[in-house]
Amino acid sequence: MNNTQVNATAKSAHRLPVGAKISELASRPVVTYSGAQQNELLAALPREVLESLFEHLELVQLPFGKELFEYGNAMEYVHFPTTAIVSLLYVMEDGATTEIAVVGHEGVVGVSLFEGERAMCSAVVQAAGYGYRMKTQALRDAFARGGALPALLMRYNTALFAQMAQNAVGGRHSSIEQKLCRWLLDRLDRSPSNALKVTQEMISVMLGVRRESITAAAGKLQDEGLITYRRGNITVLDRSGLEAYAGECYKVAKSEFDRLRLDVARC
Repeated sequence: MNNTQVNATAKSAHRLPVGAKISELASRPVVTYSGAQQNELLAALPREVLESLFEHLELVQLPFGKELFEYGNAMEYVHFPTTAIVSLLYVMEDGATTEIAVVGHEGVVGVSLFEGERAMCSAVVQAAGYGYRMKTQALRDAFARGGALPALLMRYNTALFAQMAQNAVGGRHSSIEQKLCRWLLDRLDRSPSNALKVTQEMISVMLGVRRESITAAAGKLQDEGLITYRRGNITVLDRSGLEAYAGECYKVAKSEFDRLRLDVARC
């Protein structure tokens, strides 16, 4: 865990609401300005706005496979990942799963701005790490106060919608190799290195295709010198080549997130 995220418990009293229980003082990590800035959306907020959220933010571990919410259920928490990567999934009645979007340190998961709103997909941690969470109602209250937070969340939702739209188009018109390239690039954009721990079984589930198809596609990319694949580890050797192979669907969604980052930088 990053030292900027967790400090001595003895220093935490001024970060917690008045009347906090002693057990909370002993167990809840301190939220710091530099720690919260590991999430790009939180980092874009004016300092006074971000610090006003500290009493509601909680640093949490997000282990692989953890379900943050399920389709049709109320969303109790909103999560701002820092080092974790979260998949947004649509699950069919027969159990078939398709990934519709991926969220990492650039975004937020589980925004619910209306009372009684239900999740339209499921959210599952795909790469273990950390993130900050806050009660959905606390985010609604902060949103209602106006200012930088609502504008930022709405701008992010536009970029997220672009990713979902391109995934839908790519799912229909892209080759298996293009889908795999885009899937790998989406994770590279949210990972600290060019190496990914992932199985072909996981990729096949996320993309909604047969495992044999992923095996063949990964072998083709490896033969062309774009990746190496060995025992659940994929290393990207030629990112520019992977981007060229992925084609339009990756580029359109990536350009929208690049515009988001420019907007964020101006905040």
